[in-house]
Amino acid sequence: MKACVLDEHGGIEKLQIRDVPDPEPGPAQVLVRVRAVALNHLDIWVREGLPHLRLTYPHILGSDIAGVVEGWGPGVTGLEQGQKVLLQPAVSCEQCPACLSGRDNLCRRYAILGENTRGGYAELIAVPRSSILPFPEPLSFEQAACIPLTFQTAWQMAVRRAGVKAGQTVLIHGAGSGVTVAAVQICKVLGATVIVSSTSSDKLARIEEIGADHTILSTEQKISSEVKTLTGGRGVDVVLDHVGEPLWAESLGSLAWGGTIATCGATGGPEVSLDLRQVFFKQISLCGSTMGRRGDLLEVLPLVEAGRLKPVMDRTYPLEQAAEAHARLEAGEQFGKIVLVVDSR
Repeated sequence: MKACVLDEHGGIEKLQIRDVPDPEPGPAQVLVRVRAVALNHLDIWVREGLPHLRLTYPHILGSDIAGVVEGWGPGVTGLEQGQKVLLQPAVSCEQCPACLSGRDNLCRRYAILGENTRGGYAELIAVPRSSILPFPEPLSFEQAACIPLTFQTAWQMAVRRAGVKAGQTVLIHGAGSGVTVAAVQICKVLGATVIVSSTSSDKLARIEEIGADHTILSTEQKISSEVKTLTGGRGVDVVLDHVGEPLWAESLGSLAWGGTIATCGATGGPEVSLDLRQVFFKQISLCGSTMGRRGDLLEVLPLVEAGRLKPVMDRTYPLEQAAEAHARLEAGEQFGKIVLVVDSR
């Protein structure tokens, strides 16, 4: 099969297009022909190298995958050849207490596709039968690939970790990111008022179109001061953050007493300073969040099909131009998800 592979960590020049052996589905596994795969910042981090990450080369990136059933191994039932499917972006052991209690993203063997197991920058991928999700009609393969990782991540942050409720006010950073686009829509479905910050006035205008109530241009306005103005001096109930270091102080300064900050990433840097007095005096809750439960996407997909949550696609590239797609994501030029088209049929 044709694939975009890594043989070592490094820049975009390390992404190589070549033929590799087809995967063979084992027991309870499904072989999926990939039609589209969306990019995430995780792809960049894995390409460049992460602490304690040990890859088996050649490695294949890609977590967000839409395609069709090509075949299956022994023990698989309930599928048809050519059936359109969306893939759960991670796998787990399915046997430990965390998995059996529905908290599979706490499994010690939890693995995100394209991070510590092979992903979807290829024509074929073999995944467990439990990774097969219903395809959200009437979306295209490219639109569907925009959903899994970002909506699952945003759902866990907003619903499970921060517990966003109707009537609350939420601050979200980074108007162009896939997680922000998903989180804004989820918070609006939950009945919250949403404030979004960004360095781009164009992206802020677009985020307003999909539901943001207020926007802050951080190159001209101090985020925490503007938040206080917008909330009558109170601050926000929740901050959903994936930027990290550059905006950490502003995030904490924007919180109301008793507020919550949930973080799922550090695209701007991982090292932050923290004055514990600010945390305990204001009774702030700090929540880490990684991905989401397997069942979260089964709650998201009906909302997508009903039109209440909408994937937002920035642009598409053929698989052969994966390096160009990475360059666009690295430069922060996108609004929504960048998608690689693997098979345009």
